[in-house]
Amino acid sequence: QVQLVESGGGLVQAGGSLSLSCAASGRTLRSYAMGWFRQAPGNAREFVAAITRSGDRTDYADSVKGRFTISKDNGENTMYLRMKSLKPEDTAIYYCAATWPYSAGSLYLTTNNYNYWGQGTQVTVSS
Repeated sequence: QVQLVESGGGLVQAGGSLSLSCAASGRTLRSYAMGWFRQAPGNAREFVAAITRSGDRTDYADSVKGRFTISKDNGENTMYLRMKSLKPEDTAIYYCAATWPYSAGSLYLTTNNYNYWGQGTQVTVSS
């Protein structure tokens, strides 16, 4: 079983940048497809970005395309979300998630595909 811990959240002004990390322990991330999700107060948890087990394919929510970049360093057992041009509407708790993929090229965009979750890290973007 893999344990996930997010870090890197904080307060940033609109237009600024932040990088989130998701450190794994217990199992190597080489085995998992992964994703980032976020949840704002009063809203459901929503998809942000996903990456395949090997890290060779990614997908993004339309709202973050061109601004966020997901990556995975299997050697460091860490996944990243680099965020730029942040907007107040990006304010949320950000969660990383992992799952055993059906195939090496599988991407998963919904919460119910994921078995393992971190505790979340708060990102606040001020206007």
